[in-house]
Formats: sequence, structure tokens, C-alpha cells
Amino acid sequence: MLDMLILAEKASAAKHMAKAFGGTSGTVAGKTYKIVHAHGHLMEFKDPEKMVKTDAEKERYSSWSDMKTMPWNQADFSWAKTYAKSYNSYTKKSKSTRDDVNAIKSEAANADAILIATDNDPSGEGDLLGWEIVNAIKWNKPVYRIRFADETPKSLNQAMHSMVEITDQFKQGEYLKSDARSKWDFLSMQLTRISTYAARQAGYRVKVINQGRLKSVIVLKIWQQQQLIDQYVKTPYYEAKFKDPAGHIFARSLKDDEQKQAARFAAEKDGQAEVDKYTKSPVTNIKRQHKTQAPGALIDLAKLGSILAKQGFNSKEVLATYQKMYEAEIVSYPRTEDKKITQEQFNELLSVVDAIAQVVGANQQLLTHRSLRSKHRATEAAHGANRPGVKVPSSLESLSKYGPSAQAIYRTLALNYLAILGEDYQFDRVTAELKLYPDFKTGFNVPVQLNYKAIFDDNDSDDDSNSVSDVVGPEAEPFVYQGANPKPTRPSADWIGKFLEKHNIGTGATRLGVQAQLTSGKNAFIKDQKGFYTLTQPGTIAAVLVRDSWIGSPNITKQLFDHMDEVGKLNESPAIVVNSATRVIEHDLPIILKNSRELTQFVGKQVKATKKYAAKPKTKGQLTNGKAVEFSSTWGGHKFTEGEIQQLLAGQVISFAAKSKAGKAYTASGMLKEQTYKGKKFWGFKADFGKK
Repeated sequence: MLDMLILAEKASAAKHMAKAFGGTSGTVAGKTYKIVHAHGHLMEFKDPEKMVKTDAEKERYSSWSDMKTMPWNQADFSWAKTYAKSYNSYTKKSKSTRDDVNAIKSEAANADAILIATDNDPSGEGDLLGWEIVNAIKWNKPVYRIRFADETPKSLNQAMHSMVEITDQFKQGEYLKSDARSKWDFLSMQLTRISTYAARQAGYRVKVINQGRLKSVIVLKIWQQQQLIDQYVKTPYYEAKFKDPAGHIFARSLKDDEQKQAARFAAEKDGQAEVDKYTKSPVTNIKRQHKTQAPGALIDLAKLGSILAKQGFNSKEVLATYQKMYEAEIVSYPRTEDKKITQEQFNELLSVVDAIAQVVGANQQLLTHRSLRSKHRATEAAHGANRPGVKVPSSLESLSKYGPSAQAIYRTLALNYLAILGEDYQFDRVTAELKLYPDFKTGFNVPVQLNYKAIFDDNDSDDDSNSVSDVVGPEAEPFVYQGANPKPTRPSADWIGKFLEKHNIGTGATRLGVQAQLTSGKNAFIKDQKGFYTLTQPGTIAAVLVRDSWIGSPNITKQLFDHMDEVGKLNESPAIVVNSATRVIEHDLPIILKNSRELTQFVGKQVKATKKYAAKPKTKGQLTNGKAVEFSSTWGGHKFTEGEIQQLLAGQVISFAAKSKAGKAYTASGMLKEQTYKGKKFWGFKADFGKK
């Protein structure tokens, strides 16, 4: 018997563990072991209609068109899971994970304990993934957990000496958090059904209108911003300001709308009349104050994605390439929520920073600050902020095998990290005012030493050091300054990332992951043009439908994330999270249906026909084995007679006159069969006995 079966999340992780522990089986930390692995989630919730008991419940929860069936009563669900299935659109076949689970079960039969060694995601996803398998094989022996900062041999071996027992899954916060989240997401499927139904009823031939915790917030915010842009009308104004010979502008500080209204004029002649009240004035009270600025924060995955989006790399590609680079130990763990690093993590990279600098072309002479600043230091950080790994590539070119964005990912991460080894940026802050009109002031920065800014500067600072000269005065003359109300910012990856970060919604990895989903595939909601976002027609429909909804509210979404965190800390019951889904459905269902009546106004031309999609008439009955079924009462324009329906239910072959799509008459023969369409099973007439 083995002391433990080590369960890794995927094949690459199992490979790294085998390297760290000395093989796929053996002894580590005084325990005999064998390594097995999943490949993501091997289990998933059954369809709603398969988690209930009665025929009435099955009918209720299978409906996509009866709005009276929602919100669902979650107490009806068994929350049972089944083997995950993936559908191959090329082979037209579905593949189940049954064999994968059974293989792990077979290996577990020879073990005294299971050690969950899945990823340490901040969402608890790795814990959920592991427990799904443990529960699926009906394991009733001890379960342990390890957590590791990365998949290096050092981290993995350290983790093996710090394993903890988690046999009672209902006392493990990470699992409870992720399980509550997955149930919430499952229940939010209702919003997708409601939105899809509403769009189709409005005449839009849509495949599916997905709604979700982060998706709805993002698409609605983009739509709202686009509305502001479309409605923007440039309104010029004229204001009295002063300018000295070097071009420095002296202006009053207008802090509120009342002050702006008093100082700004709609007509140029009124602005000139204001200027005529002033005369040339000497510049006085010139001050020069030396200041310093420490390097900025380490970027997270969302910020990295927005930087690379400007270079033409989409979110999906960046995530896929980053994951491959992480598995090769070239960059740190991608899905971290940490924005700082520990002293140990800092020390670990110190020995290779010069080599990293050489690869990315950074000036090694600037890397003189070899101590960790307090603003970048964390007392605890499971993974630490996104940064280069301890394994340094031979060159940027050698990274191309990992993906198109690999060089850009490494260069950006490396330069951002190396910047914290640079000295503080030094500059002089120059301020001055007018002697005759002291309310008119100027201020600008004069760079003294760029230091860390010469390594990496993401241009997010308010530095206005592009002044033509650091000489001020000696006099300044009044002039009419023409300004205008600012045009709303164009939506972009960076813009939506800052919005989500401001509202503290999701981690950087979560934000980038959801943006990847929204910008990928045939049914993408967002069109990404080098980081600038516009909504597709399905995206616009999704956004318009959730106006004034809770699912589209950043505040409600933030509250949901907060409650999930509290569940993870064992401070709240998971039921608080799960039950909130019902309240959201109750609130949003009538709003979505109401908003659907205004789709044409906001979305424009409908995709195709304006007809409503009426459900085909159905008939119900029992097969000879007593199984209750429901199937279409028509086929190819033929309406089944009562006698034919009874024959079909009895499993008999029937024949009837039919016409092909080309209008050719023939006799269709077939019987009632359970069939599959796009991965969904249904009962219906199957004409598989040829044409006569």
C-alpha cells in the first residue's frame, strides 16, 4: 500500500512533481507516493432537469422559454455531478472523462490517503477541482492538501513538509468558497436563458446571450461608455489665462462647476472681454522643490494584458502563452492575486537579475537598489506578484516556441520587475504665481535623474516634465485660452481593467480571463482592435438587456465577491452566496424582459427575420418501459395522428407521405428515438429506415 496518492491538476504539473520528488512514484518527506493527474475539471453539474425527481420538475427546469418557471427553487436540486463532456465540432462526437476518473479511482485503491496538489488559486478553483474527483470516487479515507508558490523543485519539496489534513471538506474555506461560486454561476444560467429568450422574442436570431458575474458588468460598462461617446457634443469655452516667454501657462484652480461657470465663457468675445481686464504681470514666488518618486507597483495579469493588447496580442493568446511559460518555469504563477512579493521571493531572484537584464536589454548599471522597498514587500504571499521566473531564457528569440506573445510577455514582466531595483526617480517641482494676480499659478516637473523610469515606465504617472524650459518668467501676458468639454475615453482593455480594479472586482487573472472569453469565438461580445474595445451585435444585445439590472451592477458584483471571500475565511455560510442568486433573478427577470422591448432602438437592424420563434408543438407519453418522454408532434410538416403517436410510443416503425426540401414527394419511415444535437439529448422521430 502507498502512503498517499498525489493528485496534480494537469499533466505538466505532474511532470514537475515527478522531477522534484524523483519519479512518478517513490518516497518523499518520509511517505511513499504515486502521482496521478487530472486535466482541469473532470466533473460538472448535471443539467438542471437531471438534478430533480418528479416529471413536473424535469419539465420545468428544461425550459428555456417559459419565464414563469424562474427563479428556480434551488432546494429542488440534488447538486449531483457527472463526468465532464467535451464536444468536438469536427468529429461530431462527445468525449467523457469517465475513463480518467476511473483510472484515478483504480490507483487510489492502493493508497491510504489522497494528497490534493492542485493549483493554489485565489478563487479556490484548485480545491474544488480536487474535491470533485475525491467525491466522485467515493473516497472515505484521509485527505491532505499542499500549497506551493510555483512548480519548482524547491517549492514543491517545501510544500510536502507543510501538508495539512482537510478530510472534512465542509470545514475547508477554499473549497466552500469555490463550491458556492460554482453553484451561484450554475443558478445564473437562468439569466442566460432569460436573455436568450428575450432577444429571440424581439426578433434577433441569436445563438445564446450569456450573462454572468463579470461578463455583464464589462459589456454594460462598455456600452454605457459608447453611449456617452455617441452623444458627445463638443462645447468650446473661452477662459483668461497667462503665458510666459517659455510657454508656461498660468491659470486659476477651478475646483467646482460654480467656479468654472464664472471663469469660462461660451462666446469668444466674452472671453476676450475678460482678458482685457488683465495686464502683463511679473512672475513671483518662484519655488523649486527637489522630490523623489519610488518605482510603481508590480503589474498584475490584467495590466500585462492591457499593455500587450496595444501591441496586437489578444487576451486569449496572452493567457495561453503565459501558462506555457509558467510550466517551463520562465515566469511566475499566472493566477495570483498577490501584487507584492516576500523578502524570500525577492532574494530568490537577486542572483539572476543581471542575467534577466541582459536578455531584455536593460541597463545593468541602473540596478543598484538591491534591497526590497516596503511598498513592494508582503509579509505573506503564496505566489507573489507576476514576475520573471528563476529560469532565465538564453534570449528573447528562444521564447518564440511558447507563443506569439512570449517575447513581449517576458520583456514587459522583466522590465517592470527590474524597475524595483532602480533608484528613485528624482525631479524638481517648480511652482510660481503672478504678482498682480496671485490666483493664477503654474507648476511643472523638471527631471533630474530618471533612474527607475529609464528601465520601465508605464506612462501612468502625472508627470508633466515635457515643459519647454525650467526657466519661469520674468513676466506673463494674458491671452484667451480656448478649451472644450473632454470627450469620453474610448473603451479599451486598459480602461476596463482600471474600472474593475477601482471597484475591486476580481483578481487581475480573473479580469483578463473574462475579457479573453468575451473577445473570443464566433459569438464574441467584444471586438478587440489592438486593445480598443467595441461591442459586437450580440454584445450590444447583452448589454442593453441588463440595463438597470443587478447582474450588470459593479456594486452588486463587488458585494458578491466580498461574500465569497468571507465564505473562504469561514466567516459566512455558503448559503448566503448561493441564495443571493435567487434574489438577483427575481430582480432582473422583469427588467430584462422590459429592456428587450427597446432592443431595436439601441441595437439597430435585426440580424435576420423579425418573426418570433414559436416553440414546436409537443406531445407527451410513456414508452413501453414506463419512461415518460416528450417529443415534437410534427416532423417535416407532417402532424402525427393519435394512432401514429401511440405506435411511436410503442417502439414501432411508422411511415407517412412527406416532401423533401426540394419539394420531391417520398415516403418517410422511422421510429421514436433518443438523439443528440450539439451535445444535448432529446427524444424525436428519426427517419433512419430510408426513403421509399
